[in-house]
Amino acid sequence: MAFSHIPVMGPEVIRYLDPGPDGIYVDATVGGGGHALEILRACKGCRLIGMDRDGDALKAASENLGGFMEQVTLVRENFRNMKEVLRGLGVERADGIVFDLGVSSYQLDEAGRGFSFRFGSRLDMRMDTTQAATARDLVNTLEVDELARIFREYGEERDAKRIAGAIERARRAAPIETTGELVRIILDTVPKRFHAGAIHPATKVFQALRIAVNDELNSLSEGLAAGVDALRAGGRLAVISFHSLDDRIVKKTFRELSVGCVCPARIPICVCGRKPALEILTKKPVAPSEEEAKRNPRARSAKLRAAVRI
Repeated sequence: MAFSHIPVMGPEVIRYLDPGPDGIYVDATVGGGGHALEILRACKGCRLIGMDRDGDALKAASENLGGFMEQVTLVRENFRNMKEVLRGLGVERADGIVFDLGVSSYQLDEAGRGFSFRFGSRLDMRMDTTQAATARDLVNTLEVDELARIFREYGEERDAKRIAGAIERARRAAPIETTGELVRIILDTVPKRFHAGAIHPATKVFQALRIAVNDELNSLSEGLAAGVDALRAGGRLAVISFHSLDDRIVKKTFRELSVGCVCPARIPICVCGRKPALEILTKKPVAPSEEEAKRNPRARSAKLRAAVRI
């Protein structure tokens, strides 16, 4: 299984980024290089900086972007550190930035990575395999209340407390090592009437653990702030999210940064001096076309939001 370089909502991303010749563009989640390739094809002579936490992604991107590598710099880094990366490359401001959030098809389909319960593999779930903490560590060491909080807040799991309790009891006998062991605990805990639903009973717990292992929500908040700071005036930001937790953060960030004066209404003139940093280009999130959703099931839940730096 290889990283796909077919991007979700590729034409829509290009439409909102509107890349121009000789610009500097950042693909903050380069993956297999799909969006990066679309950008490079759309703008003559532009520079592309591709970031990813996953070393396998960077290898795939270097192969898929082969014809453009003279214009490309690939960096293994979390996008929350974008400002430091750009500073280290001598880049003051970018003309456009794209984020394609969440877990990739490659990561889900690669059995050894432990992202999916479809395979009996070790509990890992690290996007950056050089980091220390894995899903196994969290499952076997966190207090039961903290596990329940993670399942509830990051997975919106209704049986969070019961599942966390079952995990705590199971690990007393022996550490929980594999995805299969964790799935069995969940199936034994979740009432049977929920087993036949459209969503597998383990889906929300696995999502929650992945988000916690990779600190995805904090990374997103910090990454968006860093991205906005890195844009030149008129530069554009496009963000694709795949679940409500990410989309809420993007929506909230865009809304907060598009507001100017926050003085109380009783004050006749502005004393806060706050100026809006963004103009939102997508009043509602853009969804993939019906054709794309049929062709690529992963795209069905995608939402694209875009903004321009003021």
